[in-house]
Amino acid sequence: MRRPLTAVLAGVSVLAVGSVALAADSTFLAHLSSDDEVPANDSLAVGNAVFHLSDDGTELEFKLIVANIRNVVQAHIHLAPAGVNGPVVAFLYGPVAPAGGRAQGPIGRGTISAANLVGPLAGHPLSDLVAQIEGGDAYVNVHTSDGDPSTPAGPGDLPAGEIRGQMD
Repeated sequence: MRRPLTAVLAGVSVLAVGSVALAADSTFLAHLSSDDEVPANDSLAVGNAVFHLSDDGTELEFKLIVANIRNVVQAHIHLAPAGVNGPVVAFLYGPVAPAGGRAQGPIGRGTISAANLVGPLAGHPLSDLVAQIEGGDAYVNVHTSDGDPSTPAGPGDLPAGEIRGQMD
């Protein structure tokens, strides 16, 4: 049941971009699920992130949409290939206080430029991030926390990441 909802979210994500041209060479997508986390988990949460590169290559407009997830505290772009965890290079959402409850629909929207890059890409041009995306070495990760260290980790409390998807 997770995959059909992901497909629906993908359609909603593309429609939500509105009048932005969806040329294959300037639009990147990430389909997020718990199966792609490292390690995988049993969350039923899903999501999509849609990115559109400006014509001059200096801005990456994005929208992050989630479903069936609780306690989202932050979301990022990380650098690493599928199956490997890597460093944060751009913020998409948060950080916000833990235990925020259920999140459904768009949670993050904005524009990334070179000035927004952090970690190993801090001080680099946006084209360096785009090259990583095009090379299959960038992913979106959504992190959750219930704020209670005494509870066992699980859906709604996966600070290392609850849903993830490679950007392509």
